[in-house]
Amino acid sequence: MSYQAITQTIAKNLKTLQQDTPKLMQGFGQLSQAALENAILDTKTKEFIALAIAVEKRCDACIAFHTKALVKLGASLKEVEEVLGVAVMMGGGPSLMYSSHVLDAFHEFSNESA
Repeated sequence: MSYQAITQTIAKNLKTLQQDTPKLMQGFGQLSQAALENAILDTKTKEFIALAIAVEKRCDACIAFHTKALVKLGASLKEVEEVLGVAVMMGGGPSLMYSSHVLDAFHEFSNESA
């Protein structure tokens, strides 16, 4: 599974939704911007929270987009692994299995080899 391919495919499909349902997509975009803006918590911390939720919800697309964002924000592998520990604590065995997906995505987006 390629997490780069996931983000590219979804971005392409979302362009179609943007054209067909502009109000919905504009509303979601505004919600995302407001939720992730630097405020009391910084954007990186908020992306860590989103990543933990993505693992618990078992959403590979969410894992891809939030991991990509975290790599761009300069997150280290050790920081991501610590967040995964919290996700596993909250989500148990299934979250542990999806944590391995995050590691694949992190290595892919950061051009590191596993």
